[in-house]
Amino acid sequence: MKKAPVIMWFRRDLRLSDNRALTAAIATGRPVIALYVLDDVSPGAHAMGGAQRWWLEGSIRALATDLRRFNIELILRKGRADHVLGSLIEETGAHTVFHSRDYAPWARTLESKVSQIAEKFEAGCRWFTGQLLFNPNEIKTAMGQPYKVYTPFSRSCFASPTPPAPLHNPSQIQPFSQLIASDELDSWKLRPECPDWAGGLETTWQPGEAMARNKLDIFLSQRLEAYAHARDYPGIVGTSQLSPHLHFGEISPAQCWHAVRHATENQSNGDLAADKFLMELLWREFCAHLLHHWPDLPNNPFKPAFNNFPWRENPQAFERWCQGRTGYPIVDAGMRELWHTGWMHNRVRMIAASFLVKDLLIDWRKGAAWFQDTLVDADLASNVAGWQWVAGCGADAAPFFRIFNPQLQGEKFDPEGTYVRHWVPELANLPNTLIHRPWAAPVDTLRSAKIILGETYPLPLVDHQSARRRALDALKATREPQ
Repeated sequence: MKKAPVIMWFRRDLRLSDNRALTAAIATGRPVIALYVLDDVSPGAHAMGGAQRWWLEGSIRALATDLRRFNIELILRKGRADHVLGSLIEETGAHTVFHSRDYAPWARTLESKVSQIAEKFEAGCRWFTGQLLFNPNEIKTAMGQPYKVYTPFSRSCFASPTPPAPLHNPSQIQPFSQLIASDELDSWKLRPECPDWAGGLETTWQPGEAMARNKLDIFLSQRLEAYAHARDYPGIVGTSQLSPHLHFGEISPAQCWHAVRHATENQSNGDLAADKFLMELLWREFCAHLLHHWPDLPNNPFKPAFNNFPWRENPQAFERWCQGRTGYPIVDAGMRELWHTGWMHNRVRMIAASFLVKDLLIDWRKGAAWFQDTLVDADLASNVAGWQWVAGCGADAAPFFRIFNPQLQGEKFDPEGTYVRHWVPELANLPNTLIHRPWAAPVDTLRSAKIILGETYPLPLVDHQSARRRALDALKATREPQ
């Protein structure tokens, strides 16, 4: 008698290695049905932005190729995940649904519905960890509350049992012989069409598990040792650039954690290099835990006083910020890098975000929405927590009165102007001393550099010092609700 199949529901775990749900599905000895659901309609779910959808297409293609080596076809279906899974269980007589847990607030309701519909068809439903290093319900303060401050949160994580060692690639997967209807990936139209702006993404990134592992190997061998210092300088490649691969689960945080620890265990400064990187992994973790416990974070400030903040409506200024035409070179370089590559160096993200919310007094939610649409690594939790951190209204946020000076930030972290020259080539001929303040350049210098301020490169959108005073005055108008 043939065994009923099991369903492996891929979500944000688009990989074969260190996939505990997949390993458990294989261990049943039953045929495996591989499924991905494009769910834009479940209540509460946040739809992916354009850059993420481009990445998703490539990641699905890569996963499907990897599965075909085991004679497994990845089934693609679109709609509410609970409805899709119910139909597939009924259609195939599946015994159990296996999946990785998602800790986003709306995911709890969806997972509960999936369990109920599986039970309706007398099937089981088993979930596994993998998207995060630690369960958000287990990392708590001594009072049993979620952490609101990052440093004690990270200490608690480091003091917790080490995340389980990663699992290896499966050696075999038993395919299900029955033909199952599947959508054609092209029919989902995940790629941009009018206009097709994905050219820069394609020359910058290659989605998929194999490239994620390759990126990790390059980081370990070439960048990890200098990471603690180099990560702040956008003009050099000093970061891992693993964030989009982590977001789509092409590599697990546990794989990164253990690989970094292993790579530095015999180095004299290994703990410093490893801990700096692991602290970044834990910041990602912290953001996910915050969103899990405070589901309104994408829409409302963590600090209620900021509900009273006098944000300004300024569509023209917002458009110039999006286009990288603010007149502040480090901000413009970052915004142009974002549009071209779907990614922006983290230091520059903070500078660009600070300029929007503090120099322009534009609501952080507008900036977060733009990043969510244009970043290939637009993790909702990290994006929202990062914007609230910069705006001063989030958990463990920088105080609002700490306002980045974009000129000084550029001079400190791009001292040779390498980053600005690459992304703002119209300023390339300015000397290092002026490239972050072209408005201060003498007329002769501008002429020889072929720059006409206000024409070939914009004048500053605002005067930073005046904007800073305006922002501090706005802060005074913000009070805790009585």
